[in-house]
Amino acid sequence: MLLNGAQILVNCLEEQGVRNIFGYPGASILSVYDALAGSSIRHVLTAHEQGACFAAEGYARRCGRAGVVLATSGPGATNLVTGLADAYMDSVPLVAITGNVPLSQLGHDSFQEVDIFDVSMPVTKYGMIVKSASEIAPAVRRAFALAESGRKGPVLVDVPSDIFDCAAEYEPVVPERAVPPSPDEESVAAAAEMIKRSSRPLIYAGGGVGSAGAEKQLLDLARLIKAPVTVSYMGIGSCPPDYEKYLGVLSDINLKATEAVSECDLFITVGARFNSRFGAFNGIRRRRVPLLQFDADRAEIDKNLHASHAVVGDAAKALDMLIPLLAEKEEAEWVYTSLPDVAEENRGTRIIRALTRAMGRDVTVTTDVGLHQEWAAHNAEIYSPRRFLTSGGLGAMGFGTGAAIGAHFASGDVCLVITGDGSFNMNFNELTTAVKHHVPLVVAVLNNNALGMIRKLQTARKVKGSGVNSLYLNVDYAALARAMGARGVTVTEDEDIDEAIDAALDGPLPLVIDFRIPINTGI
Repeated sequence: MLLNGAQILVNCLEEQGVRNIFGYPGASILSVYDALAGSSIRHVLTAHEQGACFAAEGYARRCGRAGVVLATSGPGATNLVTGLADAYMDSVPLVAITGNVPLSQLGHDSFQEVDIFDVSMPVTKYGMIVKSASEIAPAVRRAFALAESGRKGPVLVDVPSDIFDCAAEYEPVVPERAVPPSPDEESVAAAAEMIKRSSRPLIYAGGGVGSAGAEKQLLDLARLIKAPVTVSYMGIGSCPPDYEKYLGVLSDINLKATEAVSECDLFITVGARFNSRFGAFNGIRRRRVPLLQFDADRAEIDKNLHASHAVVGDAAKALDMLIPLLAEKEEAEWVYTSLPDVAEENRGTRIIRALTRAMGRDVTVTTDVGLHQEWAAHNAEIYSPRRFLTSGGLGAMGFGTGAAIGAHFASGDVCLVITGDGSFNMNFNELTTAVKHHVPLVVAVLNNNALGMIRKLQTARKVKGSGVNSLYLNVDYAALARAMGARGVTVTEDEDIDEAIDAALDGPLPLVIDFRIPINTGI
């Protein structure tokens, strides 16, 4: 059938099963909005393109399918870049569709012209510039295939505005879903031999566990070989916190997890990346502990830490093949069992524990970035993958509210946003999106009137008098919420946390709770 480019684009999105997209209109993408008006796809208008990209990320992180974001040319497209970088670093499937100036005006410094293809190249898995209407369908289909296969990530499709109005033939197709790669049998057998030779294996689980749906296999393996389990920020929920050997998030403040890393004689990683953030990895390198690495992406093998042996392929398939090759191990003695849990205890950590318990296991938690992210990672009780969404690799402040909106559209969940006043200041405008679309959010602002992480770092560096770590705002976030059409409640420093939370949750959503905490909390 003969359709214009915008209609072809929308039909291809429907082919892929897309039901929700996030975006902000502009002149270069208006033809797509015309085509959307007659489609089955719901467009969620956000307050800012960055919020739209974070929402598309939240959607993808929660359901596992690619999120879709739309933006116009120039500043609309450049406003996506932080979200694209975040998706790239955390391996989140995303398809970004940008309009651009007409084809004949490309390269002429036209109004709102930006070479978003080149700008986004370092932070996307792949990018395409579409130069004819007949290229739209192949480009969109390829974008979804690339975003959702292998190590997942964001793909950009940039379309000059006049191409949307050109006609081309369109034939619908049934998309083929990517088949997760199967690991090599010999490689799995060698992994089994390494585990058999170990006496104190330790498992480190990352986001690849949830991405592969391998959480059951991971727990079965841990129980079989009597292994403690620690997780990355992306891996929260991969192992339930009621597993008797669950150690929580691996970080420098988690004494049990770091001690277990120093004791283990085999470090087993499943779907996890390594970076310089935590000193525990340096201990692995220094002690030359054998590293057994499971990952879907061959490019991740030997990156930052040398793998003694690697199994490349889908984590669920790999563990399904591995477990029958192993026998139950005997219990080993570990020093970490005598150590206390995470040492840090303050009003912020107590608020997070109380909130997640009050809202139950079916809540999806998103966070922004700062001290509250660290507190949430160690104190939110998360029992399944895809229910703790945070900006891990990039550490993008302002992520949480947009991500929660997207997560709700993916699942219907009530979402809890854990944020700080510094982070919330960056994207609180997305609260209007939640109000407009009746998204059931609870936004917990841990308000210390400071940039807590910066204050902590400057205190450690003995920097005095700079003033950049104090906000000096005393913003009434409850009043701000009410001005935007949401409910707002303030909880002062001396109020009982549990009573205040119960009272606050007894009412309609969205809700912002402005928790006042001392300025030096956690410092």
